[in-house]
Amino acid sequence: MKQKTAKRLLDALLAAEEINAFVAGETEHSYLQDRKLQLALLHLLTILGESLSQARRDEPSVGQLLPEARQIIGMRNRIVHVYDGVDLRLLWQAMTLRVPELVPRLEEVLGAVEIDEDEEATGVRPARRW
Repeated sequence: MKQKTAKRLLDALLAAEEINAFVAGETEHSYLQDRKLQLALLHLLTILGESLSQARRDEPSVGQLLPEARQIIGMRNRIVHVYDGVDLRLLWQAMTLRVPELVPRLEEVLGAVEIDEDEEATGVRPARRW
């Protein structure tokens, strides 16, 4: 796998972990009442979807390794392009049911990654935690 692709998958993992941390201890009701929390989570979902989109674009095999990537990318596209039609309750379900399942899958994929030895080091770093 290309180093750039592994970096993008690590960005996805970090975003998913942060989503999990943000929703921990929250309820759907508290989430729906907290605009700052909503905006933070929308941003993290956008990062998650974009990093998976870029990884899949770099290496189509990512779609086979992470079949759920297609739905996450679609969710990201809806957030970005149909922002006024985003269903916050549906996003809550995704963040509390699907994202926790995604973390071990991303860890598994990243754990099995072998970086192409022919690729030069790019100096690309994962996205920073805020």
